[in-house]
Amino acid sequence: MLKGLDPRLNAEVLYALRAMGHGDMLIIADTNFPSDAIARQTVFGELLRMDNLTAGEAAEAVLSVLPLDSFVDDFAGRMEIVGEPDTVPPVQSEVQQAIDAAEGKPRPMVGIERFAFYDMAKQAYAVIQTGERRFYGCFMFRKGVIAPDD
Repeated sequence: MLKGLDPRLNAEVLYALRAMGHGDMLIIADTNFPSDAIARQTVFGELLRMDNLTAGEAAEAVLSVLPLDSFVDDFAGRMEIVGEPDTVPPVQSEVQQAIDAAEGKPRPMVGIERFAFYDMAKQAYAVIQTGERRFYGCFMFRKGVIAPDD
């Protein structure tokens, strides 16, 4: 146990988050996402796990240490529901709440069509699979920067 770190963050996840650079993408996926197959195609190359957490809990923990990109509109995205791209289910609302809390203001995620999300995930730095069993619990976060202390 370390002071100041969310205990839901395991060593492997912390290592990957630390290694990411500005603009790198992180995928937080539900249990139904083809996480292992996609993770093998990412920069990190292996699947990270946060098995006992919902997507919202995992997002809250990750965002306690990961700054979101402030230079782009697609700093965070959610997988759209097939045929209902504007519908935001509860699992996505929970992650949106975690983003807004971490950012200190509302910052809406962009919607990403399902197959476009799969293609984008292959270009990500890493994939974290959660224990989320609700459908469409898949998200993309783009790492931002931490400003210098002036």
